[in-house]
Parts: sequence; C-alpha cells; structure tokens
Amino acid sequence: MKKRTTVIFSLCWLALAFLGGCSNGQEQAGAKAPVDMSAHVATLATVNLPQYYHTSGVVSSDHQVSISSRLSGYIRSIKVRAGDRVKAGQLLFAVDAVDTRQAYAQAKADLADAAIDMKRYSSLLTQHAVSRQQYDKVHLRYVVTQSRAAQAKNLLQYAEVRSPVNGIVVEKHVSNGDLAMPGQPLLVLDDPSGLLVETYVSEQFIAGMHENDAVRIFIPGMGKTIDAHIRQIVKAAGRLSHQFLIKAALAPASGVYPGMFAEVNFSIGKRKAILVPAAALLNRFGLAGIYVMDKQGMAHYRQLRRGKHVGANVEVLAGLQAGDVIAWREDGTLRTGVRIKAEK
Repeated sequence: MKKRTTVIFSLCWLALAFLGGCSNGQEQAGAKAPVDMSAHVATLATVNLPQYYHTSGVVSSDHQVSISSRLSGYIRSIKVRAGDRVKAGQLLFAVDAVDTRQAYAQAKADLADAAIDMKRYSSLLTQHAVSRQQYDKVHLRYVVTQSRAAQAKNLLQYAEVRSPVNGIVVEKHVSNGDLAMPGQPLLVLDDPSGLLVETYVSEQFIAGMHENDAVRIFIPGMGKTIDAHIRQIVKAAGRLSHQFLIKAALAPASGVYPGMFAEVNFSIGKRKAILVPAAALLNRFGLAGIYVMDKQGMAHYRQLRRGKHVGANVEVLAGLQAGDVIAWREDGTLRTGVRIKAEK
C-alpha cells in the first residue's frame, strides 16, 4: 500500500512539472519586446533660486495733510466729499468768520483814528506845540493799530480754506452748518504721488536689509506685482513684538491706492531647488506626476509634490532628485513600460 502511494505522488509531481514547463514555455513565447517611443528627455540638476521673506503691510501715503481752520465760525459751502481728487489751490470750504470781520472793521476804525492823531501831532510838532515825547506816543499808537489792521485783514483770507497739495480726500469730518474751531481736523488729504508700503520685519532678518534694497510688492486686490525699494528702516523694535517698521517706496505710476492690503517679499539669499518643465507634468486624479527613466531607458510613472511656477518651469518639492532623467511627450501618450528614445 505504501509503495502504491509513493508511485502515485511521483506521477503527480511529474505531471505538475510537465504542466509548469509548458506554461513557462508559453509565457516566454508570448512575451513581447518593449515598445519604443520618442520623447523629450532631460536630466535634472539643482538650481539656485532667490529665497524670500514674506510679510504683510498696508499702502499709505508718504505725504498726508490734515486740513483745519485758523478761524472759528460755521462751515459754509463745503465743496468736496471723501474720495474726491483735488488740486493745489482748489477751494475746499469756506468759514463764516463773523468775529474776524468785526475785528477787522474795528481795526480799520482804530487805524483811521490813529492816522488823524498822527497827522495832527505831526503838524503840532513842527510848530513846537507838543513835545517829542508826546509825538512818539501818538506815532507808536499809529504803528500798533496799523499792524493790528493788517493782521485782521490777513486772517480774513483764511475764511476760504484751499488745498495745499494735489491729493485725494480720504477723510471728511464736517458738513455745511458745522462749527469749525481753530486747530480742529476737518479734512484729511493723501498725496498719491508719494505712496509707500509699511510693514514689520522680524529681528532675525533686519541685519540683512538696507535702504534702497529692491523689494517685490504684491497687491492681492489688483492681482499685480510691483517693484519697490526700501526707503526707510526704523531702527527701533517694538518692545512686545520685537519687530522693526520698514517703509518701501512705490513708483508714482504704480496705480494702487492708499489703504490697500499688500504682501511684501524681501530677498534674503539663495536656496537649492529642482525645476521641471511645466509641459512634463501630468495630473491624474488631482495628483501631480511625471515619467522617470531607469538605467535601461524604460519609463516609470512617479508621483511628486510640486511648488510654485518659475517661468515655464515648476519647482518640485518632493519626488525627484538631482540626476533623475525625466521624459515627456506633448500628446501625453507616454506610459509605463515603454522604452524611451530621446528626440533630437
């Protein structure tokens, strides 16, 4: 019985071996040579890219003017609204300066009276009817009243308030009928010809920044990037934030407006990076990938993590390294397992 079992096992093993040999022969006979495809090929190398320190800031005017009245009185015929552009010398509003007009009238009356006395005492002095001392007192009174009359007349000029600069009205605190007091801010004007961006920089980067260094300003609200330069570094950090105020000057024709949000990019050196042509990247199910060649010239698909665009290239953050050979075709027909022939 034992011998029969051994013989049956041996026969089964021989049958399996025979079938396996037939199967391997069929697979080898059915194996095909790899398909050759022409494609663009590039060997990757590290490049130096500028490294930036990013902060946020606000566009502001380098020249902001607060308009107030030198006279007390009620506002009459205000001519501007917030957002209006004004020119230097343009009438902004007028003040009904009743008290100043009365003071001027009184000063003119006093001057006329002093002039009469001056003329009379001058005649009496020539006749030796009055002393020199009496004449000098009358003359001094005339000079004082003349000065007061001129001062009152000059004050009346401030009843009409005009713009000292070409600018934009950014704040308006009064309306017709409001009482204006000397020194009270009534309007605020921004000069758009001198715009800058104010931002704060951490103390670890301040040593490498200098006045007139180039800065890149991005305005998200307008989707535009503007060249600027550092105009001023306030070399005193905040006690709590330990950050330094930096003012970057914009070009007069930048087209931005005061109060806009800005992203500031300071160049702080170089960093190593790997770039691949944007045309070589593929997007499958929302994931980026690329074909990489092995030593036998075979294509293999590899996923990667991409960064920002740099011209016609894209930075690769993970998935590739220097020395890798990538391949791509404009029609996107490249696939894993094909043998690449570099296009000339």
